[in-house]
Amino acid sequence: MASAATAASPAPDAPPPATPRRSDATRGAILDAARERFAADGYERATIRAVARDANIDPSMVMRYYGSKEGLFAAAVAVDLKLPDLTAFAREDVGRALVTHFLDMWEENEVLTALLRVGVTNQAGAERMQTIFRDQLLPVARAVCPDPEQMPARAALCAGQLLGLALTRYVLRFPPAVALTRQEAVAWLAPTVQRYLTAPHP
Repeated sequence: MASAATAASPAPDAPPPATPRRSDATRGAILDAARERFAADGYERATIRAVARDANIDPSMVMRYYGSKEGLFAAAVAVDLKLPDLTAFAREDVGRALVTHFLDMWEENEVLTALLRVGVTNQAGAERMQTIFRDQLLPVARAVCPDPEQMPARAALCAGQLLGLALTRYVLRFPPAVALTRQEAVAWLAPTVQRYLTAPHP
């Protein structure tokens, strides 16, 4: 009679347990393709199949790594705004510093344009933008606002100015907004953002 240990042993010719392989290169290719596809087609029209084709992989690999289009979108638009520490600037310069930084980010980062396009038409995109606002912009505004209880409203007004310019300049591409030089855009927006951040409550 075979011992319990012998009975529990796997057959000699049994294959070893499969070890899933996670390829950083494959993930990177998927995310690069997804960012370009979301930017070109928007959230609703972009498909897993199109992303997989652009990345030259099977669609099942996209689903394996990200589970769904929503999961892929959330991963593709994980954005760090790298906002400056406004306390490092003179108080009268914080509006200019924030506007300048946002323009730098928008003009160098296609993901932000894709996120804005999706955010205005799709709940997943709107929630991602709300998360960025809550986790990244609010703490920066809190550092310079004179009345903490009004800080969320002040930050929301700043976001309205900055996103409004981004929408007209980079998404809708209104000719006068596109034609503004960076210096002109900063000169127009900075005083308003400055007032939202530091002026006494009206």
